[in-house]
Amino acid sequence: MPSPQLLEEYCQFFRLLSEPARLQLICQLRAGPMDVAALIEATGFSQSHISRQLGQLQRAGLVRCERDGVRTIWSAEGALVDELCSLVQTRLKRRLENQLAQLQSA
Repeated sequence: MPSPQLLEEYCQFFRLLSEPARLQLICQLRAGPMDVAALIEATGFSQSHISRQLGQLQRAGLVRCERDGVRTIWSAEGALVDELCSLVQTRLKRRLENQLAQLQSA
């Protein structure tokens, strides 16, 4: 059984992922690196909102940034983000397939 402190860490991580704006930013960055201007255009979010969300994602190790002159280029932190998305997609697909099978047999 995980310690109370570890359970709290788990909760904080999942709370981080429960914010739709952060998930949208992660999905955008999975498609390829982008600067904040491109993220504003893709999401419609304000610059301050994007910066705040990216900071939280960066502290959690889900995104990283690199300087390109005056621009900051953001990207998803490869394997971890891909594994998380794949795990969730597999679980959702299985659940929907089970629901469809139940509907078809009714």
